[in-house]
Amino acid sequence: MIGEYFAGLARDIEAKLAAEPAASSARKVFALEVARLGVRLYSPGRPVAWCGVLAPFDLLNGVGVTSCFAEFVGAMLAGMGAATPPLEGAEQAGYAADTCAYHRAVVGAAMQGMMPVPDFLVATTTPCTGGLAAIENLARLFRRELLVLQIPRAETEAGVRFLAGQLERLARFAAGRAGTALDAERVAAAVELSNLTRGLMVEIYDLARKVPSPVGNRDLANFGIVVPLLMGTQAGVDVARATRDELAARVGDGKSGVAGERFRLLWVQNRIQFPNPLLKLLEDEYRAVIVVDELNDVTWEPIDPADPYPGMARRAIGLPLNGPAERRVARLRQLATEYRVDGVIHPCHWGCRQGTGIRGLVQRGFRETGIPVLNLEVDCIDARSFSEGQLRTRLEAFLELIAGRPRASA
Repeated sequence: MIGEYFAGLARDIEAKLAAEPAASSARKVFALEVARLGVRLYSPGRPVAWCGVLAPFDLLNGVGVTSCFAEFVGAMLAGMGAATPPLEGAEQAGYAADTCAYHRAVVGAAMQGMMPVPDFLVATTTPCTGGLAAIENLARLFRRELLVLQIPRAETEAGVRFLAGQLERLARFAAGRAGTALDAERVAAAVELSNLTRGLMVEIYDLARKVPSPVGNRDLANFGIVVPLLMGTQAGVDVARATRDELAARVGDGKSGVAGERFRLLWVQNRIQFPNPLLKLLEDEYRAVIVVDELNDVTWEPIDPADPYPGMARRAIGLPLNGPAERRVARLRQLATEYRVDGVIHPCHWGCRQGTGIRGLVQRGFRETGIPVLNLEVDCIDARSFSEGQLRTRLEAFLELIAGRPRASA
């Protein structure tokens, strides 16, 4: 089902772009490359790895392995309106309904034969133990070898060496599963493409900081979490360049992403993945724009193609989702200042220690800055628990609160 969806989506976008080249947009380029990734994942004969979210996807691309974080499947099912059957299947098998729906959907999909059997799996010890457990369960279901990357909580030279050694062993293992020896030149080429994508992402986020911002509420949704899947490939560069060029053109033409921009918002962690009216409410009724998502961020330096493993290790260790929550909150506050936001929306995803578990620290951290925070109790995957009326009321009250305060961008 999912493989057919990706194949049909790719065909449809390709046909539209061929028929109307002038109608191309950065978001269509993004959607096309995501669809093509899905086709590769579901095509037999290709080496595939299901991974944790902090796996080095550019490295795996560089050794010829198509890889993806497992939560991607949960998000796609939710976006298709098809998450309920695998969620129910997982719950009937004994997975608690109050655990993370991303992981329940993934395990349920695997149990129902909706995910391709991988050649191997790669788990990461951060950002969450739930993700690690989900990958462990998938390894048992698929009866495939599991590698676990132990990511240190703090960036020390010893920690960087420790993780760099693991990454090099992973590269050799993955290359072997792809039927080749580890080729340092091929890895270096992938790292160079990854660095190009990174640089374009920096430019994209710099453009998003403009007042008014050139981004609309959907332009960069899931961008910073999905583009890493394409890093190390030309597709990643193409997506990032198309996005950079489109936003730069809007800035040059004096166009904002949301006409008459009034409120600037920071969105914490994940978007709500199933269709819902909240973004339309923000844009149409309040002229509020999500100028920055927490996950749309570049926190690492370019990686040395000649010696990539230490740089990849520093990238993983330095991500704000790794390490103490206080560091993450400090980065959120920094983003709020850089983007001059008027308010913060924090969807407290049920069963998630990175979402619900940190809500008190996020609230306290922003209280010190005077920026209001709206904690939305919501499941970002499971539409069965979505209470539109209640969430709409809370969102409207929050925006009315912001309306009575001075604009941060003034």
